[in-house]
Amino acid sequence: MHIKEFQELIKELYFHRDEKRGLEKTFLWFSEEVGELAEALRKGDREAMEEEFADVLAWLVSLANIVGVDVEEAAKKKYPGVCPYCGKNPCECEKE
Repeated sequence: MHIKEFQELIKELYFHRDEKRGLEKTFLWFSEEVGELAEALRKGDREAMEEEFADVLAWLVSLANIVGVDVEEAAKKKYPGVCPYCGKNPCECEKE
């Protein structure tokens, strides 16, 4: 599945609720999921990590749907196969 397809799936499933909830409250849900991912990573719980990565992605595209951003196109524009800062693949930036 491509990012665009996933974003459309989430839109079909949840946009009616996300739009009603609004951007700020949806962002709070997204932030909560990022926290849950952090906890799963800290604990090293593989099953929880997989679930939370999926949840973070779903809430991210929900936010994008609310504001009308195509995440796949935005990612391709920002990361066209080279580092957006040094222009190299792999990245040769000095900073972390």
